[in-house]
Amino acid sequence: MAISKEKLDKMLEVYPSKVKKSRKSHIMIKDGCETQTIEANTRTVPGIITNRGCAFAGCKGVVLGPLKDMIHIVHGPVGCAFYTWGTRRNKAKTEDPAKNFLNYCVTTDMQESDIVFGGEKKLMNVIDDVMEEFNPAAITLTATCPIGLIGDDMGAVAKSAEEKYGVSVLHFNCEGYKGVSQSAGHHIANNVLVDKIIGQGEKEQADSKYAINLLGEYNIGGDGWEIERILNDIGYEVVSVMTGDGSYEDLKNAHVAELNLVQCHRSINYIAEMLETKYGIPWLKVNFIGIDATIETLRNMAMYFGEQDLIDQTEKIIAKELSEIEGKLEQYKKITQNKTSFCFVGGSRGHHYQGLFAELGIETVLAGYEFAHRDDYEGREVIPDIKIDADSKNIPDLKVEPDPDRFRLRIPEKLYEELKAKIPLSEYKGMNADMADGTVIVDDLNHYETEEFIKIFKPDIFASGIKDKYVVQKMGIPAKQLHSYDYSGPYAGFKGALNFAADVSMSFATPTWNFIAPPWKGEPLLDGKIEKGAE
Repeated sequence: MAISKEKLDKMLEVYPSKVKKSRKSHIMIKDGCETQTIEANTRTVPGIITNRGCAFAGCKGVVLGPLKDMIHIVHGPVGCAFYTWGTRRNKAKTEDPAKNFLNYCVTTDMQESDIVFGGEKKLMNVIDDVMEEFNPAAITLTATCPIGLIGDDMGAVAKSAEEKYGVSVLHFNCEGYKGVSQSAGHHIANNVLVDKIIGQGEKEQADSKYAINLLGEYNIGGDGWEIERILNDIGYEVVSVMTGDGSYEDLKNAHVAELNLVQCHRSINYIAEMLETKYGIPWLKVNFIGIDATIETLRNMAMYFGEQDLIDQTEKIIAKELSEIEGKLEQYKKITQNKTSFCFVGGSRGHHYQGLFAELGIETVLAGYEFAHRDDYEGREVIPDIKIDADSKNIPDLKVEPDPDRFRLRIPEKLYEELKAKIPLSEYKGMNADMADGTVIVDDLNHYETEEFIKIFKPDIFASGIKDKYVVQKMGIPAKQLHSYDYSGPYAGFKGALNFAADVSMSFATPTWNFIAPPWKGEPLLDGKIEKGAE
C-alpha cells in the first residue's frame, strides 16, 4: 500500500485543524473490511484552489448548451457566456444547417450601468434581435451571479417574449452561487426540462418497440454519434439524447420511450427519476466507455427488452465490432501495460474510464469527482441518509406525479423486480464498489493534494479536467484531458476504445517528458541528520 492513514494525516498537517478535519472526511483509503463513507457535495474551503465550476456552468454549460436548435441567451457579463460556450466540444449536426446554433455565443453583456439600473430591457432587446436574426424554435435564458443580486425578473421577460413571438422561452435561475458546484446547475436544468419541454410533443407512441432515450451523454468529440451508430445497428430507436446533439423538438417527445439509459448519473439522474414517476419509463445505468463495459451495457439492454431476436442481433453486432478492432489494441498495450493512473475528472467519468484504463493494463490508484454527491461514491442506497443542508435547499425538488393520460408501466412489476436482481435497473452502485483495496478516493481534489498525491504514488498518467492538466504536465506527468478531449475522440464504444488507446500510448511515447523532471527526482530518497556527539 503506497499510503497509510498515518501518512495521509502527515500530508494534511499543513492545514489548520478545522480545514484538516474537513478535508480528511473527503478522502478515503479503500478498505474492504469496513463500511466506509465519504463527505461530498459540500462547499470548498475558502482559499483552496478547486477544479469545480459553478451552478451556472452546470446548467448552461453542461446540460443546456449542447441543445442545438435553441438559442441560449446568457443574461450577465460576457465572460460568463464565453466560459460556457464551445469549450466542451459538444458536436451537433442538423439536416438544416441554419437551425444548428451551437456556434453562436449570445449574451446581454451586462455592464456597470446595467447592474445599477437593471437589465430587463436589455434582455428583451436581445430576444428581439435573436428572433429577427435566427427565429429559433425555443430560447433559454440563464442567469449569472449579478442577475440574482440585482433582482432582474427573467420570468416576466420570458413570459412577455412568449406572448410576443409565440415560441417557448425558458428561464433558468441558475446563478453561480446557487450551489456548492456545477451539480446544482444540473438539477436546476433537469427540473425545467421536465416541467416545460418533455411531454409537450404530440406523439403518443414511438416508431419502434425498442425505443430509448440516451441520458447524460453530451457527444463530446462525437461520443454520442458512436453510441447511436451501434444502437441503430442493433435495432434501437433513439428518441432523444439529453443533451449531446440533442434538440428541443426531440425532447418534447421523450415521453414515448420504453427505456431511459443513464450514462452520467450525476448530471441527469433527476430527469431519469422524474420520467419514471411521471410516465412509467424505467432507467438503466449504462456505461459505453471501454470494451467490456459497452458489451455488458448492450447485453443488459437486450435482457431488459427480453426478445430473442434482439438478443441475437446484439451478439451479432458485438462480434462484428470486436472483429474490427481485434489485435489492434495489442500494439498499444505494449506501451501502456503495467502503468498506473489517477482518474479525477467530472461526474461519472472518474468511474467509467477506470475500466478502459484496466483494459490497457493501467491500474487506477486514485480516483474522485469534482462535483459528486455521496451516492455517486457509495451507491444510491445511501440517498435516504444524506442530510439536507442549506445549500441543498437552494435547489427545489420538482414534485411530479403520474401523468393521468400518458403514464403506463413499460414492463410488469414482477418482471421489473426480477430484472433489478440481474441488471442495474433504476440503480447505481457507485464508484467505490469498483475500487481496489488500498486505492485512494478523493472528493473535490485540490491543487496542494494533487501535488502531494503525485509525489506519493508517482502515477504514469493523470486523467484530468481542463483546469488542472497544465499543473500536472509541468510535474512531468502525461495528463489525459477527459473533460472535452482537447482535440480527439470519440472515446465511446469499441472504436472509441481504440482511439483512446492510441492517444494514451502517444502520451507515453512522446519525447517531451525527457525534458521535464518530476519534482521527486530533485529530492533525496533518504533524509537524515547527524546528531551532535554521534560516533
